[in-house]
Amino acid sequence: MKNSLDDAASLAAELLARRWLPRQHPQVKRALIDADLWQAVQDRLAQVGLRLIDNIYADHITVALQRPFENAVFGETGLDGHNNIDLPRDAVSLLIVLWSLIVLPKRERQAARAISPESSRQDEMFSTQRPLPTAASVSQPVSYKSLLADFGVQLGKKTRLDGNLKRLVNHGFIVHRGDEIGEGPLLDLLLDYDVLAPRILEGALADVLGRTRALAPETNSSADTPDNGVDEKSSPAEPA
Repeated sequence: MKNSLDDAASLAAELLARRWLPRQHPQVKRALIDADLWQAVQDRLAQVGLRLIDNIYADHITVALQRPFENAVFGETGLDGHNNIDLPRDAVSLLIVLWSLIVLPKRERQAARAISPESSRQDEMFSTQRPLPTAASVSQPVSYKSLLADFGVQLGKKTRLDGNLKRLVNHGFIVHRGDEIGEGPLLDLLLDYDVLAPRILEGALADVLGRTRALAPETNSSADTPDNGVDEKSSPAEPA
């Protein structure tokens, strides 16, 4: 048990120092299959009001405040995410738009590839449960030019949009290389999919996402295509 606690302290310290770690990190890989080590890390973090954040759909793990400590740390604004990390209102709007355009279709691709008949080898004697595809293998980037054209007016035009993109990059939500805006380590970790997805799919962005899917090629019914998941375009349609 002593070794487990020492390993737990090492992993907890590295998480605090680096803010996130990839699931392929040697200590993280071990913790994901060693229930005692995972619990020891949780216990160590709990002593300072933190908890591990893990998501099988994401390629990283991170830490966050436990719910009871949010008000103690952030005061009355503890439940306001944009105040927790000092994001202005339009940056939060940009974050939600990018989450919708990157994470929602990524989740569909992961689920589709995990269950598609083409994903199973024909020479396997017994059917096996296929591992979930990694985020990096199915996450499609968003075009910066398309984002600016479709949402620039609503999100403060180019100067303001560029500033908020830098904020999101610094916080680990996205990566921005040239014209491509991709998923960052924290985009699918710190935003609650179960809460956010229904609100977006049935709410303000439903029409935008619906038109985006309508413009995407119909690949779901193609049985001989290796990528049998939903393959939405990364460029959003113009909002109503």
